[in-house]
Amino acid sequence: MHPTVESFIERARDRHGIEVEVHEFPDGTQTAAAAATAVDCAVGQIVKSIVMQVGDRPVLVLTSGANRVDEGALAAEFDADPDRVRSADAATVKAATGWSIGGVPPFCHDTDLPTLADPAFEAYDTLWAAAGTPETVFPLPRATLVDAAEPRFVDVYE
Repeated sequence: MHPTVESFIERARDRHGIEVEVHEFPDGTQTAAAAATAVDCAVGQIVKSIVMQVGDRPVLVLTSGANRVDEGALAAEFDADPDRVRSADAATVKAATGWSIGGVPPFCHDTDLPTLADPAFEAYDTLWAAAGTPETVFPLPRATLVDAAEPRFVDVYE
């Protein structure tokens, strides 16, 4: 198993008491649709951990695989200039979370980020999220996502 995944497993256990069951897909799960097909679930059950730049600060937006972030709504949520809301670049994502784009788990980050979550997750008991690399995912009960990530459920999605 990749050292990055091992690090996530260890952090999840040490920080939150969560035992992570990682599923690895050598061809990757680089889109929500690919991940859903790989684990045989609905696209809406996939948690996309997206770091957005809102003004000068990074914000983690946990988005259902069936939805996209609405940058205008995100700007309004933080009372920010809509022209200053965009996807964070790779260096910002890595610095803020400790993980690379495509493998960012929904929790166990290097910094404390404001975290929003998609209300669409309330329709599912089990969700699937990245486990540190684009080739790995893990299942988690919705309640675990809420407890570990401590997100604010806000509708900033298309």
